[in-house]
Amino acid sequence: MFRNQYDTDVTTWSPAGRLFQVEYAMEAVKQGSAAIGLRSKTHVVLACVNKAQSELSSHQRKIFKVDDHIGVAIAGLTADGRVLSRYMRSECINYSFTYESPLPVGRLVVQLADKAQVCTQRSWKRPYGVGLLVAGLDESGAHLYYNCPSGNYFEYQAFAIGSRSQAAKTYLERRFESFNDSSRDDLVKDALIAVRETLQGETLKSSICTVAVVGINEPFHILDQDAVQKLIDAFEIVKEPASEAPAAAEPEGGAGGAGGDDDAAQDPPAAADEGAAPMEI
Repeated sequence: MFRNQYDTDVTTWSPAGRLFQVEYAMEAVKQGSAAIGLRSKTHVVLACVNKAQSELSSHQRKIFKVDDHIGVAIAGLTADGRVLSRYMRSECINYSFTYESPLPVGRLVVQLADKAQVCTQRSWKRPYGVGLLVAGLDESGAHLYYNCPSGNYFEYQAFAIGSRSQAAKTYLERRFESFNDSSRDDLVKDALIAVRETLQGETLKSSICTVAVVGINEPFHILDQDAVQKLIDAFEIVKEPASEAPAAAEPEGGAGGAGGDDDAAQDPPAAADEGAAPMEI
């Protein structure tokens, strides 16, 4: 109602008990290009969509290696994601130097969430405008976490963030029960299909997506474009059956999209326009 009176400061509450600048940061994640994560008992796969600002520019990295057993995929402000991934790298190095063992994934995620929460409680700071999917493997198994700009974090079997992620979520919700026992190649296949769902008819090519894998006896690494293209070609047989499914699930996706439109309608148009350019790179 009187939103503009209460969004000039991150520490100012609205009468409805909301912090609008935190909500704007969460909206920035929705505006960024899609990022997807899936996990099984032994492996975690991250995939993201690469979007360039123009045909003359290259895309910016959306997946970062943190340690041999941890990596992140981001959606939102790329610069914020780069800073946070560097912070995570430092924490892993310090822990390894002190205790001579890898940093547990859950502990790193909590430290990252605490760092993000501080920015929602200091008037001279702003929330990080980026969401992170943290993939890792430790003594307790494979993990996939989502870190929100509000400081919350959640563990998932599979999740998607970013623009048009609702279509990918619909696909993942239909398939997630089989992920726990999936092989590495099956996880990669499902990740690529989920990425394709976010493209809205655009042809899936290795040049517009990045895939990374971490698992038992397999340190975190990003697959090169040739390997990704070979996987896309190898899985081409499942293209038509998979493409029919979203049509049947269109009402679900539409409902999710309508919810997103409602959120966007609540925000000032200027805020969405200002954030759109740097977040879609």
